[in-house]
Amino acid sequence: MTYSWLHAPAAQVATTARTLLGWTVSANGVKIRLTEVEAYAGTGEDPASHAHRGPTPRTEVMFGPAGNVYVYFVFGMHWCMNIVCGREGEAAAVLLRAGAVTEGIEIARQRRANAPDRELARGPARLVTALGLDRDANGTSALDGSGPVLLAPPSAPVDPALIAAGPRVGVAAAHDTPWRFWLVGEESVSPYRRHVPRRRRPSTLPA
Repeated sequence: MTYSWLHAPAAQVATTARTLLGWTVSANGVKIRLTEVEAYAGTGEDPASHAHRGPTPRTEVMFGPAGNVYVYFVFGMHWCMNIVCGREGEAAAVLLRAGAVTEGIEIARQRRANAPDRELARGPARLVTALGLDRDANGTSALDGSGPVLLAPPSAPVDPALIAAGPRVGVAAAHDTPWRFWLVGEESVSPYRRHVPRRRRPSTLPA
């Protein structure tokens, strides 16, 4: 299935991200209703984006087609998942930050070591773990059922009054760009943590 708004120009990625709130993402027996997302634009437009400096073997999937999955490894231990959007050749993606498990909760509990239900998919790495995904999902379609991930719309659009916006979490650049969107009152929304640069330890070598 094709959703025209996913193909909007990369500059409109924030609008695309807001639209994804309330949608469901399913994989490997678990379905999650999205309650928090983050927008990332493309080359030369967004220094927090992986595609800011152009395509690389890691980021080429961000350049399209829209509706594909971009999965990346972080901190040497976690997978995070994005939905690619924008016109083909223009990098943009929406990070799926958090959600509430609506189906397959027992499976999600097993994958998340019996974490509290509100934390089963509370954060981008936990969301991917709950869905049982890894690098194999990278580059697959989330729209047509050909890959492990399926993205589906809600029965009714989310009330815009329930959507809040604020700075993105943990990015090393463009700290205050208000491109994180979440549903007010949802327990599954992750806590905000601003990126704190690591301080280099002073050298102990003699001058």
